[in-house]
Amino acid sequence: MDETLGTALRRWRDRLSPADVGRPSRPGRRAAGLRREELADLAGLSVDYVVRLEQGRATSPSAQVVASLARALQLQPMERDYAYRLAGLLPPQEGTISTHVPAGVQRMVARLGEYPVGVFSADWTLLSWTPSWAALLGDPGARTPVERNLVRAVFATGPSGLAAWPVLQDGDALSTALVADLRTALVTCPRDRGLIDLIEELRSTSAKFARLWDEGAVGPHVSARKTVMHPQVGEVTCDCDVLTVPGCDIRLVVYTVAAGSPDAEKLEFLRVTSGAGADGPSPRGPGLFSTP
Repeated sequence: MDETLGTALRRWRDRLSPADVGRPSRPGRRAAGLRREELADLAGLSVDYVVRLEQGRATSPSAQVVASLARALQLQPMERDYAYRLAGLLPPQEGTISTHVPAGVQRMVARLGEYPVGVFSADWTLLSWTPSWAALLGDPGARTPVERNLVRAVFATGPSGLAAWPVLQDGDALSTALVADLRTALVTCPRDRGLIDLIEELRSTSAKFARLWDEGAVGPHVSARKTVMHPQVGEVTCDCDVLTVPGCDIRLVVYTVAAGSPDAEKLEFLRVTSGAGADGPSPRGPGLFSTP
């Protein structure tokens, strides 16, 4: 019998350990792999839609949905491309931005639930996040795809601006580094229509972005201290590090605080009250797409 997307999803779901996605594996658990409910939560989809996909009653998932499932199931690149083909879609082409997060990176992030960690693509769109990230910076699942792009948030005005990212800017260092990153991304992903549109949009709407772009801004990301304005606990000062993954364009943004500091107490309070503790929710993502 020919394989379908539904049978492949079930196979991939059954082989994935709950521990790999930060889920506790309690005694008496019947499912060896992920439950449908867990996969739906990780992929930002409804349980009903996952059921219909697996049963073959939903036969035309979008490329965004397949990308969400591929990340949630921690597929290898060849498996991801196979999933696209089973859905009747072309896999992502060379010269475009990849939203694939390597399985090893996902397992690492799943074990970093204590820390606010966000995983970004090359155009600085947030792909996934830990519960502590949501507790500190607000739930990305409640934001639109436009609001989940950090570059747009830094340079845009209005509701899609930094109001959606409550981090105080540190002069021009972040702005310069982001523009430099987009320039590099355009060289490696010259066929990505979304990236081209983002750059054109910001050049026409932000004088600062246009100036930095035309000046050929170059500035690497460096570790920095950030202040987050949180509505419950006020200012939280964190060390922010941007980590890159050799072989892919994924960036990990990690916020940490000194143990025993007032900021650590504030962050722990937010983790506990949001249910992001050791047995709380797993890392989320992508949450980028509307639930079918």
